[in-house]
Amino acid sequence: MRVKCVICDKIESIENESFKAKRLRNRPIHTYTCQTCHDRISERTKERLATGKFRFNKPVETEDDW
Repeated sequence: MRVKCVICDKIESIENESFKAKRLRNRPIHTYTCQTCHDRISERTKERLATGKFRFNKPVETEDDW
């Protein structure tokens, strides 16, 4: 299967029977990023977390008595 990175527009090929290919076929919301872009994003996210000014906006869970 040929896939295109959404960030750098590099075209790569992945196996048709792989989990990633199945996810891209069945769920169009999932997008493909090449390994270099994925590494760059994760590296910069770790740098932002280290500054202390960046925080994740996770939903607040309330306890339900039911």
